[in-house]
Amino acid sequence: MEDANNTTDTNFILLGLFNHTQTHLFLFSMVLMVFLSSLMGNALLIVLIHEDPRLHMPMYFLLSQLSLMDVMLVSTIVPKMAANYLMDTRSISPAGCGAQIFLLLTLGGGECFLLAAMAYDRYVAICHPLRYPILMNQKLCLNMTTGSWLLGGVDGLMQAGTTLSFPYCHSREINHFFCEAPSLVRLACADTTFFEFFMYVCCILMLLIPLSIILASYSLILAAVLNMRSTAARKKAFATCSSHLAVVGLFYGTLIFTYMRPKSYRTVAHDKVISAFYTIFTPVLNPLIYSGRNKEVKGALKKWLEKHFLGHL
Repeated sequence: MEDANNTTDTNFILLGLFNHTQTHLFLFSMVLMVFLSSLMGNALLIVLIHEDPRLHMPMYFLLSQLSLMDVMLVSTIVPKMAANYLMDTRSISPAGCGAQIFLLLTLGGGECFLLAAMAYDRYVAICHPLRYPILMNQKLCLNMTTGSWLLGGVDGLMQAGTTLSFPYCHSREINHFFCEAPSLVRLACADTTFFEFFMYVCCILMLLIPLSIILASYSLILAAVLNMRSTAARKKAFATCSSHLAVVGLFYGTLIFTYMRPKSYRTVAHDKVISAFYTIFTPVLNPLIYSGRNKEVKGALKKWLEKHFLGHL
């Protein structure tokens, strides 16, 4: 097995998530299956939204961006982890490490703001249906999407740049399966107190500002739904919103647990499991949650299958 002495002095060593026992080999195979399912599910959702004119609406455009972020998120983490495990190597260059931190924070932060935009979209659709085409016009939709990517990118650039600027003069072993800023900062042989405080403040802003928008939107939606006289309309509103709330709960729950816990409550084992959940398992759930209870997406999938597969039989 490759160790720190066989790598260049500047490289980091990822200790990984699995060892080579039968149980861990099975778990690794499961992760690969989840990864492939996530890629196929999210890619299919993007294709359906792009091809079907009935899905050319702000709600589905935002959903396609969420799927794009999820595809990029799993692609940032799993291929490197799988290559290290299969080739029995643990080395990652500082550039590779910086790229992982930047992409992870860009995509994670971008998803936070994108989920807030999706909550606002549902608020307008349910509380102001007649003004929906005006309030959720194409320009606003593009601005919200661009803003989500940019805000995530700024956070990723700042944290990745600062993390790699610290001197790492002792152990370069990262007890994780990918480069994550908190895990890397622990290894720095310099005073990182101010940066850790700055990183904590960034996490609070990136998580709590969008979460406040989401909670405000759904409080107003809930009030509007309870006042609806039609049972059918109430059920439709609840079905649409419950899918989004399930995604929000899974994504925010794991991120808050990872980044906002006090140091004294953190353990390496917990960090690895929670990180695996939001970087690998949550992305595969999004297309299932959104499409499973959505008639428009199911209809688009049926039409796409008939056109590309059943039509050739």
